[in-house]
Amino acid sequence: MDVMTCTIDREWRVVMSREWDVLGPFPIHAREQHFLSPAFPLDLSKNIDLTRTYPSAYADGGYVSWSKANSDEQGNLKVSHPNIRWEQLRATEGWAALQHHNVLRTYLTVYPPDSKQGNTEADPRLRVECLQGAYFSILPDDETTWATHVSEWHMGNVYALERAPVQFVSLPTSPCRDKTTRYQVVLGGSYEIRLFGDPRSYNSEHPILSINFTISIDTLPSLETSPYLVTPVSHAPAHDIIPDFIYGRPFSPTLGIGLRNVDFCRNTKSIAGWWTVVSAVIPPCAGLGLSLCNLSTTIRLAPTQTHILTLEFQPSPGVIPIDITELPVDITISPFHAESACGDVDEQRIFRVNVPIRHIPMWTSVSYTAIRATYNLDFSNPTIFLVLPPRYPNKEGEGGLKEPILALHGAGVDIINQTFWADSLPRQDRAWVIIPSGRTSWGLDWHGPSAADAFAAVTALHDILCIGFVDWIYPRDTKLIVVGHSNGGQGAWYIASRWPDKVKAVVAAAGYIKSQAYVPWTMSRFAHFIDPALRAVLETSLLPDDNDLFLSNLAHTPVLAIHGGMDDNVPSWHTREAVSVLREWNPDADVTYHEEPGQPHWWFEVLNNTRVQAFLDRVCCSSYDAPKTKCRKFTLTVAVPAESGPMGGWRVHALEVPGRLGRLEVCEDDEGGVNVKASNISVVSFDLSKASVRKLVINSRNIPHASMEARTIWLEQDTNRNSTGWKVVDSYVESFQQPYGRAQAILSADGIIDIVIPSLHHSSELSAALRITHNLRTYHLLDARIKMVWYAGVIWLSLVAQTLCLSKIF
Repeated sequence: MDVMTCTIDREWRVVMSREWDVLGPFPIHAREQHFLSPAFPLDLSKNIDLTRTYPSAYADGGYVSWSKANSDEQGNLKVSHPNIRWEQLRATEGWAALQHHNVLRTYLTVYPPDSKQGNTEADPRLRVECLQGAYFSILPDDETTWATHVSEWHMGNVYALERAPVQFVSLPTSPCRDKTTRYQVVLGGSYEIRLFGDPRSYNSEHPILSINFTISIDTLPSLETSPYLVTPVSHAPAHDIIPDFIYGRPFSPTLGIGLRNVDFCRNTKSIAGWWTVVSAVIPPCAGLGLSLCNLSTTIRLAPTQTHILTLEFQPSPGVIPIDITELPVDITISPFHAESACGDVDEQRIFRVNVPIRHIPMWTSVSYTAIRATYNLDFSNPTIFLVLPPRYPNKEGEGGLKEPILALHGAGVDIINQTFWADSLPRQDRAWVIIPSGRTSWGLDWHGPSAADAFAAVTALHDILCIGFVDWIYPRDTKLIVVGHSNGGQGAWYIASRWPDKVKAVVAAAGYIKSQAYVPWTMSRFAHFIDPALRAVLETSLLPDDNDLFLSNLAHTPVLAIHGGMDDNVPSWHTREAVSVLREWNPDADVTYHEEPGQPHWWFEVLNNTRVQAFLDRVCCSSYDAPKTKCRKFTLTVAVPAESGPMGGWRVHALEVPGRLGRLEVCEDDEGGVNVKASNISVVSFDLSKASVRKLVINSRNIPHASMEARTIWLEQDTNRNSTGWKVVDSYVESFQQPYGRAQAILSADGIIDIVIPSLHHSSELSAALRITHNLRTYHLLDARIKMVWYAGVIWLSLVAQTLCLSKIF
């Protein structure tokens, strides 16, 4: 059999077959693999029958059978189905018909050490790299045991994210010490248009699924022969969050150091290889004049867990010479004990991490470098972003700085390692250009946590400038001009329409209007084969992301919409439709649509041209608020109040029926009268600093003038049986928001996520917790703590996992 031999680590070794069995294709919607069994349509409680056929709407005759595919020596695997009439499917269903699911199977063999030295050691642990594969599981070779075996599914790095932590996987059964042991690998592979693109773009007649899957043994040197040469916690440099240095000082105070627990659970004094970070300091002997403050809460690393140590540079007159390119940091760790969080001092270990630093010169009016800046997300998740400085600072008589430009990147763009995005943005005379990461290169389409990251970067830069760059400060409560391309263009539509009072103008290029229109459901299993009531739940969960439903909120905001006339990624009709809907809401809307003839999805000058610059100059010179007309009328549309901001000072805080749209129609006259019509809304507020209100009518009911003495008016529907009107209330706190929304809101929680399990020793609950923490770090750059409840009445992990919407990995 043709095999792929992986790197030998010590004496254990693993060999994986290069021949794969492939079953597919099966219709699937974008990201639908998270709803299906990764092994669909297989039942892994039963034997795999390679002679059996399975129903599929894609194949002639309606059935598909098993086929073969081979990987190369580097683990690269390409899967295609040339026997499927893809062009015929595409002719009626569009490129959505190209999306499909496959299940793949191969074998790996574990070889024991040649000598008896390793026979008493712990089982070897697998180090797995799964790029662009959805899920995988390692199973016993004996299929007769599958009926009682509980498969552990691990998420692959399906988006090939650039800073995913190493994935460690335990073998499902202990390997033999005196002979080879074979296991099966089952892999779910999904072809998604957003990942692999249109096959026409790479001159193929059919879609090709590309996966890289490699396995090696992850073992450590013997502690008996070198007990102090092995550091149980190591530096994970790919996860460092490091600001640039200007004038020998950090531009921003936040520093993040990536750490990984590589202990093989052989420390009998600690609990199953758990380690606690005690402290981190810059050694005085380095003579750098800098010191650190530990900001994060106690970091306790479970075996294999990757975590970011959050630190902050303390204010100091020290300056690091530009020839110093590494910052030494000594980190003290201690084995975790049940009775002592930090363990005994005698058991503590110190290891040094050398953090690379980049010195850049101070910007001038003619030269600059995109600056790497950092901030703390709730003192536990340091985040990086880029900024382009303006040419000129604030100077009396020359005008102050204008509103910052928030530039949202497209899907799969790594703003740190891929410079083209920052290079393509026009530098401004008197405005900062802020380039948030969205947490990852893919993020959440600039929704939810990604949108929060964008706004947090704006606030963070203001705070940074207050410390050492006071001539370059903009107001903390500044409005923004939001620009974006592709997924970032869609994000510009999203952010501007959900927080209209925060946004002064929008430049959206090549953005899709919503995901269902970008990659339709058409042949999806969820589109046809689920209970209509359950489908309604799914559709309701997607409702807050449908940009076309919220364009009323942009009907009075200046918009420049751009699209390439030959865009083969996001069809230009998406932008045309958004502009059309805007003009339906307001025929006099300040919206301009420009379609660049002959241009594809991306061209370097898409945002760096005279048309865009003229638009930016015009909106920057105008006043913050649009001029009042005799009757100013607008409509605020809201789906999730907690994820929406005010418009014209009006804000929706609660809906009558969560999950349905709420609309607030406001008409203001020039005499201070305001007439409001509320639909599916139960609580609203109005900021009186935005306008002078002499008379207020809601749903044809007068609100007494005497109640309008406060700065903010709070109103709620009167639930009294005999009342059909509204009443003024003063019992709401300023931050009140209806506690309803999607489960993914936990990813935007104020604070670190805790996962509670009944035991810190090896268990199925610990395994699930580790997989959740791995996924949170991979896909959201979020850290999580694994905790144990020491008393009865434990909060079981399955409940937490359901809250996280990650129960798939059990």
